[in-house]
Amino acid sequence: MAEHDPLKLGARPLKLAQLRRVYERPLTVAIESEALGAVEAAHTATARLAAAEAPAYGINTGFGLLARTRIPTAQRALLQRNIILSHSCGVGPLLDEALVRFLERLINAGLTPCVPSQGSVGASGDLAPLAHLSLSVLGLGEIRRHGEVLPAAEALAQEGLTTLTLGPKEGLALLNGTQVSTALALAGLFELETAFAAAVVSGALSVDALAGSDVPFDARIHSVRGHGGQARVAQVYRELLEGSAIRASHRDCPRVQDPYSLRCQPQVMGACLDLICQQAATLTTEANAVTDNPLIFADTGEVLSGGNFHAEPVAFAADILALAATEIASIAERRVALLVDPNMSGLPPFLAAESGVNSGFMLAQVTAAALVAENRMLCHPASVDSIPTSANQEDHVSMATHGARRLLGMTRNTLTVAAIEFLAAAQGVDFRAPLRTSARLAGAHGALRLKVPFAKTDRLLALDIEEAIQTVRLPEIQSLARSLLPSYR
Repeated sequence: MAEHDPLKLGARPLKLAQLRRVYERPLTVAIESEALGAVEAAHTATARLAAAEAPAYGINTGFGLLARTRIPTAQRALLQRNIILSHSCGVGPLLDEALVRFLERLINAGLTPCVPSQGSVGASGDLAPLAHLSLSVLGLGEIRRHGEVLPAAEALAQEGLTTLTLGPKEGLALLNGTQVSTALALAGLFELETAFAAAVVSGALSVDALAGSDVPFDARIHSVRGHGGQARVAQVYRELLEGSAIRASHRDCPRVQDPYSLRCQPQVMGACLDLICQQAATLTTEANAVTDNPLIFADTGEVLSGGNFHAEPVAFAADILALAATEIASIAERRVALLVDPNMSGLPPFLAAESGVNSGFMLAQVTAAALVAENRMLCHPASVDSIPTSANQEDHVSMATHGARRLLGMTRNTLTVAAIEFLAAAQGVDFRAPLRTSARLAGAHGALRLKVPFAKTDRLLALDIEEAIQTVRLPEIQSLARSLLPSYR
């Protein structure tokens, strides 16, 4: 598929790399004809159910605890409109545009509905946010068009789009699903991959800045344990450190073992990588899943009520990714602490050329510690905090949307800690001159130095940290560890 070709939907499952593409930039989509045929068959079956006398949930009955209330034929179109209006109860900041690319015509017109981020408990569907998404088909709510927020009716009119009158079950189908929680969790996954790659590179640079050993990355150590992620991560560390003159200069040093945050990087980062890969598989499955209720099986004409809208798989995935985000940041912060401690590093105190009058990276480490502490508070599992809703009809919910939404903030914290380590490690490597780090790490170091010079004296470090955050996102930095990541395979 060429870069600007429409993303084809419906004929085959989407791959994780395609989902990353959806997240990273605007695109166009096209629905495959065979998929539309299946939709039309289900629509025909739904129309037959709507015309029959037998109760069919959400087609000729009310919703939730009102499922036993029969809806007269004349009010069934109103029923579908009303469920969107009544369920549009979201609050809080709007979700990012990358998370709310929705209906084909809206996507291709560059329109994204305005969707509040709070209000879903991750079961019975992401009802509130999906209702706000769906308001746009009625010409209600607000839409972002080319960066401007407009009333939905106005934005649709500017693109020559008309509003819809909903048929049987269509309002319910728009609301019943895990799409919002899954989108949030996928966004967290992609941002965590970025933070993971940054932390691998910054961690390798710290090894040289701290005159650490590369022996802990020896393939034989990891082979006898057998964990795949650990072995793959160790290989990347070996590749990153290959040819380092700093390492060659102290191969015979008397220090037998480095602190854990240096020598246990493959064990910790490898375990995190395994978790990332496992949850990536879960979220890819969920992104391709049918999560509506009830389900219409056109081949038999049956309508089956179940619980595919319950987002427990997404909730668990988000909680596990939160643990990985916390550990990646935690071990990186410990390496920053080593770098600023002259007793451990052999470098000037706080990496300041003239410590005393200069505080150097003292508070950069404090900031990293604060972010780690914040992540530790946030990583409490959301999935265990079920709270009953809908008059106890919906008596166990996943809290997936909450768990996935908090993950994005955690990944930003983790990336920032990795960027602080990258800054500090680059400063440490500069103190090792004229000895040089490896060619690969020298390239990463050079990319930073294009934006952030060596800190000879104290200056506004917040600006340096922001530049470092942007630097570790660069493709040339990310590519040093990208081969490990599931969405790039």
